[in-house]
Amino acid sequence: MKLDGIHHITAITENAQRNVDFYAGVLGLRLVKKTVNQDNPTVYHLFFADEDGDPGSDLTFFEYPGAAPGRAGAGMVHRIVWRVASTDALDFWETRLATNDVASRREGESLHFSDPEGLDHELTVVSVEDAPLIADSPEVPSELALQGFHAVRAYSAAPEASSGLLEALEFERVEGGTWEARGPSRGGLYIYDEPPGERGLQGAGSVHHVAWASEIEEHLQWREKAIAGGAQPTPEIDRFYFKSIYFREPSGVLFEIATKGPGFTVDEPLESLGEKLSLPPDFEHLREEVEPNLRPVVNPRAS
Repeated sequence: MKLDGIHHITAITENAQRNVDFYAGVLGLRLVKKTVNQDNPTVYHLFFADEDGDPGSDLTFFEYPGAAPGRAGAGMVHRIVWRVASTDALDFWETRLATNDVASRREGESLHFSDPEGLDHELTVVSVEDAPLIADSPEVPSELALQGFHAVRAYSAAPEASSGLLEALEFERVEGGTWEARGPSRGGLYIYDEPPGERGLQGAGSVHHVAWASEIEEHLQWREKAIAGGAQPTPEIDRFYFKSIYFREPSGVLFEIATKGPGFTVDEPLESLGEKLSLPPDFEHLREEVEPNLRPVVNPRAS
């Protein structure tokens, strides 16, 4: 029983349209679901991923209009690391980002940049057997596209305090402050870095939580493993597109364990994912109240 790498990463944005322009427009990801935050259905929950909306490529955002800028600090994920296939891909992204007025810096076989709200990203050349998770953007050749998540980097002042829980969750220490969750089809790294002096602030451009992928039939067993490792997980919560449990690991980072299904095609066809506001059945009765208050979003890929 192993977690199948990173399921999704959820962050915060202040402006859904600017967010969609960057992630669907510039980075070439597919907007696969436009829905609401189920814990606060007055705001958007946007999902970007590969063409099929697969776990392992799924970057999601809560939109909070007027949210102040966030700042990563101790107990927070501060960087998202994506896989690419080659240094040619890094060359492509360095040029494409510059064309879109996004500063970047090259370090060996990695390229670092931030989104318009300051969320840090890294593209790195990785050779693994995991299937590449690619979106079919008309502006990004498939061989140069983002291929899904490789890692998240988190700040922790005492990373060893988390080792007992990570071991209980079947993570394996790769080296030092790097741990790997590798299942039958995918793997993902969880990397600790020394925190900055400034206290972290949750806000626009900051990561809210990171989710790890579970088989549906093993989900409740992972809850028991989390308890055995000293965590205090929530009960299983049905998010309609997947089921979730949440808990904080000792560094302070919010973890989720999410099932690999039923997936985003449970309420709309694959061909038209993300084109309309999708509300899970328990929230459909709120549509007339919620939809008029959400700022309209134009998907650059669809237009």
